[in-house]
Amino acid sequence: MIYLEMNHVRKSFGDLEVLKDISLKVEEGEVLSIIGPSGSGKSTLLRCAAMLESMDGGDLTYLGEQAVTMQNGKSVYAKPAVLRKIQENFGMVFQSFHLFPHYDVMKNLCDAPIHVQKRNRAEVEAQAEELLQKMGLTGKEKAYPCQLSGGQCQRVAIARALMLNPKVLFFDEPTSALDPEMVGEVLELMKQLAREGMTMVVVTHEMGFAKEVGSRVIFIDAGQIKEQAKPEEFFENPKDPRLKEFLSKIL
Repeated sequence: MIYLEMNHVRKSFGDLEVLKDISLKVEEGEVLSIIGPSGSGKSTLLRCAAMLESMDGGDLTYLGEQAVTMQNGKSVYAKPAVLRKIQENFGMVFQSFHLFPHYDVMKNLCDAPIHVQKRNRAEVEAQAEELLQKMGLTGKEKAYPCQLSGGQCQRVAIARALMLNPKVLFFDEPTSALDPEMVGEVLELMKQLAREGMTMVVVTHEMGFAKEVGSRVIFIDAGQIKEQAKPEEFFENPKDPRLKEFLSKIL
């Protein structure tokens, strides 16, 4: 089943065209890794998929439900009530955690499910306890983000995204703000989620993760998809000259 589909997506900031006619599909259980140089449009693509940035052109569909359609050459968004329902299909994990600093860990996890999804508090808190145990954060329920390490904050952020029971998880360079020794613990957790069948779209600089865990890897440069393939083919036999150059510098 196709969970996410984007067609002919365009996005500009002023005169700068950041995304140029990008199309992609993400199927159930896939781990799609998106790589490319800084400024290539990777994070903007992810933010358009998560509706944190508005697309200038193209359409966006989640599980067959259209969030954005093309009309007269422009992107037209569905009504707010439809978008709110569609937004329940995905969660987002940011580079810099985006935890609420004045909430403890438990409140960071439980606030949206209780107040936005209107779910039962006892059920939500039980789910939060279970997720914290899975993340290796038992005993941190009352801690505030400033009392946690970067790796712990990112694990809380992943748990918070999972609390909404999303079909797709978006990760925007989830390890780039972490100390090197903390990168491994977050990547291991993401590998575990992949093994459990979580559908993920990951913008990353971690080539080892893309190679080992990704179902498919996309290379974006100058706002365009230059190449996409299964990891083995992508890394061992790249076709695009710009991808060859990029990989030669980082591998």
